[in-house]
Amino acid sequence: MNILIFTNTFTPHVGGVARSVEAFTEEYHKRGHRVLVVAPEFPDMPQGEVDVVRIPAIQKFNASDFSVVLPIHPALTEMIDAFRPDIVHSQHPFLLGMTAVRIARHRGLPLVFTHHTLYEQYTHYVPGDSPALKRFAIELATRYANLCDQVFAPSESIRDLLQQRGVTTPIAVVPTGVRLENFAHGDGPAFRRQMRIPQDAFVVGHLGRLAPEKNLEFLAQAVADFVGSHPNAQFLLIGTGPSENNLHDIFARAGLEARLHVAGILQQQALADALHAMDLFAFASTSETQGMVLTEAMAAGLPVVALDAPGAREVVRDRQNGRLLQEATPAAFSAALQWAAGLSPESMRDLKHTALNTAEAFSMPRSADKALTCYESLKLKSTATSGEDESGWEEAMTAIKTEWNILKSVAGAGDAALGVSLFSDKED
Repeated sequence: MNILIFTNTFTPHVGGVARSVEAFTEEYHKRGHRVLVVAPEFPDMPQGEVDVVRIPAIQKFNASDFSVVLPIHPALTEMIDAFRPDIVHSQHPFLLGMTAVRIARHRGLPLVFTHHTLYEQYTHYVPGDSPALKRFAIELATRYANLCDQVFAPSESIRDLLQQRGVTTPIAVVPTGVRLENFAHGDGPAFRRQMRIPQDAFVVGHLGRLAPEKNLEFLAQAVADFVGSHPNAQFLLIGTGPSENNLHDIFARAGLEARLHVAGILQQQALADALHAMDLFAFASTSETQGMVLTEAMAAGLPVVALDAPGAREVVRDRQNGRLLQEATPAAFSAALQWAAGLSPESMRDLKHTALNTAEAFSMPRSADKALTCYESLKLKSTATSGEDESGWEEAMTAIKTEWNILKSVAGAGDAALGVSLFSDKED
């Protein structure tokens, strides 16, 4: 099968969507499928990429680490013609996501959309952030989903939320799976020596983008409280982002900066080594759609302390493979860290064993099975011919209808955000 993927974030960008696309692409390749990824340009892109089309983009949009594609990419059609896709899979409801709609409809191909992100949690990256903009983000994603043939939700929580918001397109729960073999073995002691962390320390760790939407100031306050009352504790952060200085400030004000260690971006064996240097994984984000970093941590045998939120609640079982906290206060989070640090070696081994079993249930092969089953079903149901077989009139009408649906989707989202009604959902 030839799978065409459109994504607004891709390597070397560090984030859940980019890592998800990489993971699924790798698994599809292993099974003999072809994948063509269409993504923006980013600084320091890998050299010699194969089956990746890079679109010119504005780098570091609004002082973030995101790229925003430019609207003109004339060579794309020729490359897609040569690829001859069977399925179009969009990872976002805007920018290249709109291009995905046009490509799929013009060619009569099934269109899949993965709702990776709670977009209303990210509007602070856009000038003019407001409640109306948050409503617009919700409406845009919902209406985009209803332009597609299939929606993938990364978790049951997100599936239920999308249905509540009015998504009528069929929804399948397809999380991004974890590569168990990538995290099973790591040299934790060597990584501790590298970071100058004592071998006998109790290390609380975290992996992810260091950004405001990840609730990291809350996490830093809770961990600093724990570290301050636990002389043997250290905090290890893996990642980078705009919130890094704030985290240093929180630990510095508590007089604990020497016990905060920021390793930056790590990949492959270095990442596995870092996870194996931890004793416990801490996660306070409430903006996730799935617990991808949680399953990666558990694949390294780490129990997890997390707030009860979408993504986390599908992975963390309270007092079985960690703690899932209903009370979202730094004091409650710190107390959960204290609980874990005070467990007997036998009880900690039980938590780690259950964590490993949880990771197994979220393996990458299982997730790829679910996705490919949906692809095959859509391909069988698709009876439309390719755009090359249409008459000029039919092709023009398809293009006009597609642009009208896109316009109506975007305008309708704006109407809903502003509380007005310029476009009726009943219009054709």
